[in-house]
Amino acid sequence: MEFTRLLDCLAADYDRLRVVADADPGAPVPTCPGWTVADLTRHVGEVYLHKTVAMRDGVEREDWPPKEFAEEEPAALLDRGYTALRAEFAVRAPEAPAATWYGPDQSVGFWIRRMAQETVVHRIDAELATGQPVAPVPDDLAVDGIDELLKIFAGYSVAEWGEYFTDVLDASPGRTFLVRAGDTAWRVRTGPGEFTVTDGAGDGTADVTLSGSPQAVLRRLWNRHDADGDDGTTVEGAPEAVEELRRCIVEATQ
Repeated sequence: MEFTRLLDCLAADYDRLRVVADADPGAPVPTCPGWTVADLTRHVGEVYLHKTVAMRDGVEREDWPPKEFAEEEPAALLDRGYTALRAEFAVRAPEAPAATWYGPDQSVGFWIRRMAQETVVHRIDAELATGQPVAPVPDDLAVDGIDELLKIFAGYSVAEWGEYFTDVLDASPGRTFLVRAGDTAWRVRTGPGEFTVTDGAGDGTADVTLSGSPQAVLRRLWNRHDADGDDGTTVEGAPEAVEELRRCIVEATQ
């Protein structure tokens, strides 16, 4: 996606999150056990400010969040964080250097993409918590989010921090997963110490096929789908194979 488009999506989802979060700050968030909407709001504000510092100072601070943040109202912290984040994006080109946890991309553009995706997932959290309708996720943003989740979160994490995936992958017989989101597809291969992703459906059969609209697949992979009823996806494959993919993604995103 173009960075201007990602920034537009970030703005729209921030605006939606801000409105929804005010509806019921005390509501529990089912997709983030132990959090209320106020906790979620505070978290997003803290994340925005953390990434602002990563761009400004060139380092991702580990001593975060600062203790004084706890004295700030969650909505005020969210507003302050978003204002600071957008101000930082406004004075830096996407290709400018920035500290990130993803070795291959140490640029401001990484955080533009990551914050757009962070915000859409958390505004869905807030909508689910408050019982409000989940606003549509644009197809291009959803496809980009699936790509980020599979390649950068899961694929990179397994390659760099494989010890965290030992319980999931060491006993894997080697499996192939086909993920289809509308007209876009990815082929995933797992095995001991392996989570590789290639673009396209590829050749041959898959042990598991997950398909649906881009929005539905994004929400399913992020475990943000509705708990009851049809979530708009189709999953074909053995339960143990489906569970392997799910556990890899959970481990990569926690």
